Amino acid sequence: MVKSILLVGVGGQGTILASKLLTTGLMEAGYDVKMSEIHGMSQRGGSVSSQVRYGDKVESPVIELSGADILISFEKMEAMRWLKYLKPEGKIIVNDYEIDSMPILTGKDDYPQGIIEELSSKVQTTVVDGAKHAADLGNSKVMNVILLGSIIKSMGLEEIDWEKIIRENVKKKFIDINLEAIKSGMNLV
Repeated sequence: MVKSILLVGVGGQGTILASKLLTTGLMEAGYDVKMSEIHGMSQRGGSVSSQVRYGDKVESPVIELSGADILISFEKMEAMRWLKYLKPEGKIIVNDYEIDSMPILTGKDDYPQGIIEELSSKVQTTVVDGAKHAADLGNSKVMNVILLGSIIKSMGLEEIDWEKIIRENVKKKFIDINLEAIKSGMNLV
C-alpha cells in the first residue's frame, strides 16, 4: 500500500530539508520512495511544496487531487491552499504560524482569519505551535524538524533510526538541537 505525504510551506521555512530527511529515512527503512518538490518563488516567500510517496512499489511521485493521506502545513494559509489534495479521510498537521504574503505586506489584503477553525470543521486537524517549541529549544530554525517529528509520529514511522538520519544529514554543530527538535515534534501529536 502506498502512502502519500504532502508538505507545504513558504520559502525559507525548511520544507524541502524536512522532506529530504523524511525521504532518506523511508529509503533506509526499505521503502520504495518517490519525492517531488515545487519551489515556486521560494526565495521571495512564495509557496513551496514537497510530495513524498512511499510503499512497496511507488509508480509516481505525484499526489493527485484528494490523494494525500496527510498534509503538513508549515504555514496556516498554505494549508487552505493545498486542502484539495487531501483525501476526505486524511489528516492535517498545521503549524499555527503566519507569514504575510506580498498582497498582505503591501496592504492590499488582510491575513485571513479563522483558518484553523475552518480546517478543523472539514478534516481531522492537529494544530502545533512549531515556532514556540523551536524558541523553547533556543533556535527558531528547527521549526521544520519539529514538524518532521510530528509527521513521523502521525504516520507511525518511529521505528526508523531518525537519530542516524539526523547525524548523517545535518551539520555537526546542529545535530544535538535537531535531535531535540525531532523528539519535541513527536511529542506534539
